[in-house]
Amino acid sequence: MTRTTLALTLLFFFNLVGVVKAQDTWSLERCITHALENNLQVKQQNLTVETKENALAVAKMAHLPTLNASASHSYSFGRAIDYGSNQVSNDIISTSFSINANLTLFNGFEILNSRKQSQTNYLAAKSDIETTKNSIAIQIALGYLQILFSEELVNSSTTQVELSKMQVERTRVLVNAGSLPEGNLFEMEAQLAGDEAQLVNAQNQLDLAYLTLTQMLDLKSADNFKVEKPNNVDIEDKLIATNPQEIYNISMGIMPQIKSSELGVESANYGLKIAKGRYLPQLSLSASYSSGARQFLKENPLVAEVPFETQIKDNASTYLGFSLSIPIFNGLQTRKGVSNAKINLYSSQIDLENQKNSLYKDIQQAYADALAALKKYKSTQKSLQALEEAFRYSEQKFNLGMVTSIDYTTAKNKLAKAQTDLLQAKYEFIFKSKILDFYKGEALKL
Repeated sequence: MTRTTLALTLLFFFNLVGVVKAQDTWSLERCITHALENNLQVKQQNLTVETKENALAVAKMAHLPTLNASASHSYSFGRAIDYGSNQVSNDIISTSFSINANLTLFNGFEILNSRKQSQTNYLAAKSDIETTKNSIAIQIALGYLQILFSEELVNSSTTQVELSKMQVERTRVLVNAGSLPEGNLFEMEAQLAGDEAQLVNAQNQLDLAYLTLTQMLDLKSADNFKVEKPNNVDIEDKLIATNPQEIYNISMGIMPQIKSSELGVESANYGLKIAKGRYLPQLSLSASYSSGARQFLKENPLVAEVPFETQIKDNASTYLGFSLSIPIFNGLQTRKGVSNAKINLYSSQIDLENQKNSLYKDIQQAYADALAALKKYKSTQKSLQALEEAFRYSEQKFNLGMVTSIDYTTAKNKLAKAQTDLLQAKYEFIFKSKILDFYKGEALKL
């Protein structure tokens, strides 16, 4: 292979790679998956779940006894008592150690309820993550559909510009032939300029939609980013077969925000039990073992020094005891703690009802919006067919000089507005119907 052939081959390869990269498209499912894997808020909440998991592990181990050991080694200069001989001496080395164990036998079921509360808080934190993920998925779907709508708007605006360009050329020919006054050409050129401005606005809207979605995906740039256009997105009447109450009944069992609020009520109940448990006595068991020894820093001929091992054996002591604490008065702290726990329980119950009401309102609104968009789509579709016929008729008459340029422009603008209204109704219905499917537990996809 010659150098020239090799260079051409490499150039073709790199160009092919560039084309593949430029043609890389993202489906809605891919966008949602990427967002959920890279969203910082989700990562932050994952850390919260790990914290709750650690708290649960600590609560599970709270029923086990505690065991601690301590030791000391010191030097004493001056007069001191020797352990072995009980004689007064100077400059002594002291060594001591102890092992202590403690076990709570009963504390008003606080350990048991704390473990259950920690378990509930852990599950609630996991539900909160799912709530955040759902919110992100909905926002991604909205941004994705906004791009699809904007692309169709650009295509529609491009078509309008091409029509206006063709009409300007036809008008110029007729004006040059003397069939139409020159004012008609000026009006057509003004119409073309307006359509071109509308195309620029539509393109800007598309660029902004891409920028918004890439920012939600935490991508560094919108370059080479392209969404996948579905083959066909049908407008179906299946919405009529359901109603908000049926969707709400399904959603109540699967939406994580409801589950989180229910767990919040459960956690508050355990908190109340913990607070009430502090009215009850507490019983604990403790045990310890300790010993020590002393030795002279300097040899004392008047005192016989006892060996270290003998002192440790002779000075050993063990302890076993029970401790009972009966609460009588503690400055009303327990009573106020119970009162606060009741308030927290009532607050969590209100939050649960608020979440239920909010979910039902969201479903009602999405259903009403979808139904309105479907009606608007059907009515606009009929209107668009009539306006297309009216525009073709007006265009033919304008080319023959039978109507003014104003009449032609009016017909053309009505047609363009109807096309835009149809696109808006179409994508609004798609989004709202997908939201309703999402509330029924279906994945967001096109």
